[in-house]
Amino acid sequence: MIIEFIFRWAHVLFGITWIGFLYYFNFVQTEYFKEAEADAKADAIKKLAPRALWWFRWGAMFTFITGLYLLYAIGAHNDLTGQPLIWVGALAGILMFLNVWLIIWPKQQVVLGLKEGDGPASAAKAGLASRTNTLFSGPMLFGMLGSKHLYIDVSPAAIYVALAIIVALEVNALFGKTGPMTSVKGVIHSSIALTIVMWAALAFIP
Repeated sequence: MIIEFIFRWAHVLFGITWIGFLYYFNFVQTEYFKEAEADAKADAIKKLAPRALWWFRWGAMFTFITGLYLLYAIGAHNDLTGQPLIWVGALAGILMFLNVWLIIWPKQQVVLGLKEGDGPASAAKAGLASRTNTLFSGPMLFGMLGSKHLYIDVSPAAIYVALAIIVALEVNALFGKTGPMTSVKGVIHSSIALTIVMWAALAFIP
């Protein structure tokens, strides 16, 4: 019990670090870069962005590791239907973690000049993955909190529909476009709307 509590505490702490930087990148830094003078932007890319990305990616790593332990500890890995909401949060979180380490960080290394590649194309791919992670943050938190504090009588069909929606949006992160997530207001509204859709699907699909 004490070990599980420590992991829950650490999971939330690392998650705050990770998602805090995710929101910083999407709501603050990206918008600043659109307006910054060339010299100021170059200085931020050289000195600020690498530091922020370090905390961002390692916050994601340790959120993921502690989350895996908690899934094991509560036995959710053995029962998809018994704790459906935690799986909504877990799938969104796992895909967000993979986006960080397999898309955002590798592409940002090109943008920062740490390795060779197509800078504009890499920035676009990293941006789409980052916007998708912001989109997922609402349903992810809904699944985490709902598993303990919200009772919904969820059918197996509803679970699979909810998980399929998340997977479809991840496919868009890999091969699609930002669409309404291009603006800060758009991605915030999209995340709230997605959370509502997920809630409705889980509550009403028989």
